[in-house]
Amino acid sequence: MSSGGVGHGDLTGKGRTGNVPRQLRAHPLPKHDYRCTQDDRQPPPIPHSRVPPDRTQRLWYTFLVSLIEAIPNISEGKRTGVIEAFTVAVCSPADVELLNQSSDAAHNRTVFTLVGTPAGLTNALVALYDVALRNIDLKTHRGEHPRIGAVDVVPLVPLAPRDMPLCVTTATALAETIASQFDVPVYLYADAATRQNRHRLEQIRSGEFEGLSSKMSQPAWRPDFGPTSPHPSAGASVIGARRPLVAFNVNLETGDLNIAKRIARTVRESSGGLPAVKAIGIRTRDPSVVQISINLVDYRRTPLHVVFDAVRDEASRLGTNVRSSELIGLAPAEALHAAATHRLHLEGVTTDQVLEYRLRHCPDPKRPQPNEKNET
Repeated sequence: MSSGGVGHGDLTGKGRTGNVPRQLRAHPLPKHDYRCTQDDRQPPPIPHSRVPPDRTQRLWYTFLVSLIEAIPNISEGKRTGVIEAFTVAVCSPADVELLNQSSDAAHNRTVFTLVGTPAGLTNALVALYDVALRNIDLKTHRGEHPRIGAVDVVPLVPLAPRDMPLCVTTATALAETIASQFDVPVYLYADAATRQNRHRLEQIRSGEFEGLSSKMSQPAWRPDFGPTSPHPSAGASVIGARRPLVAFNVNLETGDLNIAKRIARTVRESSGGLPAVKAIGIRTRDPSVVQISINLVDYRRTPLHVVFDAVRDEASRLGTNVRSSELIGLAPAEALHAAATHRLHLEGVTTDQVLEYRLRHCPDPKRPQPNEKNET
């Protein structure tokens, strides 16, 4: 295993660049002890340019560089000090912004939503792996959410459809870097998958950390990068590129886990349920509440309100009710707009009637639009 020193040398590992594109090679990170200080925000160099230190000027810089999203899922949701160290690590590069953080003690899992340049995200994620490998031991890890790694899964998501190839290239380069620098086996998934049986995350994660050694002994489950056996404490990692999804949980007014599992089986696509829906039934910290944890892989095929109604109706049929629901991380506005339109029975409403949308797309906010009406 690597000593884990982040930020001193070529992050593609051992001074080797291999087939990593020049524009995606990672660059040195500032040396720090992962305490929250302003010094941690000093910008590292990036290819052919330096991010302007002023935040307003950085907005102009983003017009020149494609930005993508990264959503690392970490197998730690209880220890606040460790979670804070993760946060400082991902915030280190100046060309990365932390948009959201969600931690769940019952899942023992933290999800970050980051946006930045490919090089900046590579720096941030390598720093994140460094902290995770020094603080997480899956041999003693307990949580409700399935996992095979300390850094369990890292999807890269394009903010524009044309940038999916960029996400695939960045994910592949990142996977090679992580395997080389930290001696962690890495699988590529979703649009970055190299084999048919690795498109779906749940197929790779089947058996979890406890069954990983046996699984990796099979030729079909040799990793794309890194050693052919799990890291002793960090397991393996899954890195890929995918379209935006909605992570959505529904909590039930019952402590019966079997009910949650039955509902999850009914609504998920793999069991003959709703298309583009993944779902599992799990416990929560409240013994009187169980949860259906849902991923809407394509919210256009199955909108948010459709899967919620299906869960609610099945819960009623099984003698219980929905207590609440929760959004994990960020969701596309289109998904929430569709749900609101359905619930309020709005007719003919488009996103142009949402104030923030209109302001964003209006060339001159001071100039009235032709169809504006006076307030009555």
